[in-house]
Amino acid sequence: MLSVNLEDNFFIHSFSTALSLSGSRVAGADPSCCGFGIAAYRKYSSGGGYPNISLSTPLPGIPKPVFASVDGQEKYETKITTLENGLKVASQNKFGQFCTVGILVNSGSRHETKYPSGIAHFLEKLSFSSTAQYGSKDEILLTLEKHGGICDCQTSRYFHSSSGFVCVVWLCAAVQRHHHVCDEEIEMTRMAVRFELEDLNMRPDPEPLLTEMIHAAAYRGNTVGLPRFCPADNVDKIDKNVLHSYLRNYYSPERMVLAGVGIEHEQLVECARKYLLHVKPVWGASSATSVDLSVAQYTGGIIKMEKDMSDVSLGPTPIPELTHIMIGLESCSFLEEDFIPFAVLNMMMGGGGSFSAGGPGKGMFTRLYLNVLNRHHWMYNATSYHHSYEDSGLLCIHASADPRQVREMVEIITREFIQMAGNAGEMELERAKTQLKSMLMMNLESRPVIFEDVGRQVLSTGKRKLPHELCDLISNVTAGDIKRVTTKMLRSKPAVAALGDLTELPSYEHIQAALSSKDGRLPRMYRLFR
Repeated sequence: MLSVNLEDNFFIHSFSTALSLSGSRVAGADPSCCGFGIAAYRKYSSGGGYPNISLSTPLPGIPKPVFASVDGQEKYETKITTLENGLKVASQNKFGQFCTVGILVNSGSRHETKYPSGIAHFLEKLSFSSTAQYGSKDEILLTLEKHGGICDCQTSRYFHSSSGFVCVVWLCAAVQRHHHVCDEEIEMTRMAVRFELEDLNMRPDPEPLLTEMIHAAAYRGNTVGLPRFCPADNVDKIDKNVLHSYLRNYYSPERMVLAGVGIEHEQLVECARKYLLHVKPVWGASSATSVDLSVAQYTGGIIKMEKDMSDVSLGPTPIPELTHIMIGLESCSFLEEDFIPFAVLNMMMGGGGSFSAGGPGKGMFTRLYLNVLNRHHWMYNATSYHHSYEDSGLLCIHASADPRQVREMVEIITREFIQMAGNAGEMELERAKTQLKSMLMMNLESRPVIFEDVGRQVLSTGKRKLPHELCDLISNVTAGDIKRVTTKMLRSKPAVAALGDLTELPSYEHIQAALSSKDGRLPRMYRLFR
């Protein structure tokens, strides 16, 4: 098999050219094979001066380079096969010595309306534990290590994914379909969940906790508003019977995708037929009769958590006491056409921490840097986030500041939301689109990211949009699209999450009034006594 590495080839060629220019000979090699003709080689190897040629001009006598290319679109398209039991098998060709294979299940915390919240969190911790063939998680890890692989499991509001960095479909099948849930492992999982909940409330970075709060405020009591982390009150309520009941309903083949990157599609389909087609799971095979098909209902609202943040980060350079605010508005699902303009808008807002190091692509030209962090030195953080699901979405801004300046900070955020509806500059829009395309392509250099992208798209739509298609959609976004989606977004009720010292926090009604005004300013308050 012929393997060509363009970067290495370029390095060897440059090195050979440098040897020729410096008058050195490569042992056992004809000078002409280093990229120069004989005359050019003798000219510059005789001790004469170096040629005065710019780096962008090809050197004389060098043949035209021939680059490796892929023949036809079929070499990089995603192949999808649906088995007789409804299981989808999707693969993406990717050259290299390693592959990523895993199973994605359309189940997450949003499907726990009829169950105690926290089952998805439990299943994440129970993944890769004992099965009918493997007595413990250690045996599974040792099996993977023999193939030079590792495993991972992630659970979100939308899906559950377990993957291995080797083609061990048999192991994935054993984990997903022959997964034993013994009492000892459940007790160990309870301990792990309690520790993670304790760590969540103690960590100096409040972003995961604020994300939970903003979803609970935006979709109060339904679907994606249900907690992703198991509530402390439910830790002891989840047992083997509850888990098996949930697995029977949601872990059915038609709700699964076996995705692979860097593996031949026919080989992956053959493995799927062998290990996943006629297999009865340990929790019993039955038709899914109680699947929750609820559509996300955006409600808006506010969730506040008074908390002492003065000692969350101790040490030689402690983080000062801060109050964290997150304000969000309803955007759209990732299945709608407006998803791409919202992604560009989110990139245009950007932001980050006030002490971020600069540099190309760092986001120093985004609005939250130019309009917020560069103008208000007391703002510790201002970052835009976009959470999108199959039936709804949420665009929000997270900001942090001293508790005494919370009111001013909230007004700055609401003003930025109002200014989104203004006309975006041509240079600003092009920069955001270029940065979004660059981030997309850089992320897709990683096999785990490709695996998740293939699995998510096939799980939700049954097909996959290729990167060049997404780049074309991004390029077609106009300033009018940004203004249109922003105007639509500003009609929704705000969702607010607040954490820390909330003495100076404006009321929810005042925040809603500011987002309905022309300039984003909060209603003035007059106090007789101070």
